[in-house]
Amino acid sequence: MPSTSISKTAYEPESRILSVWFVASGKRYEFESVPPETFAAFRAAFAKGRFFNEHIRNHFRYRRISGDSDP
Repeated sequence: MPSTSISKTAYEPESRILSVWFVASGKRYEFESVPPETFAAFRAAFAKGRFFNEHIRNHFRYRRISGDSDP
């Protein structure tokens, strides 16, 4: 997943939680209730950061996972 802003993602289909690690901060955030179709489109997107900003950020409830900065 080459991206200048996102270093790693993980998705749990059972809980519909999307985890995103960011390059600049190294921080991990979990986004709740993300549909599988949204994650599939995110993975397929050419510009991951743009897709994230347009379709995930401010669209899903999220929380920062403290102490988890290792991608």
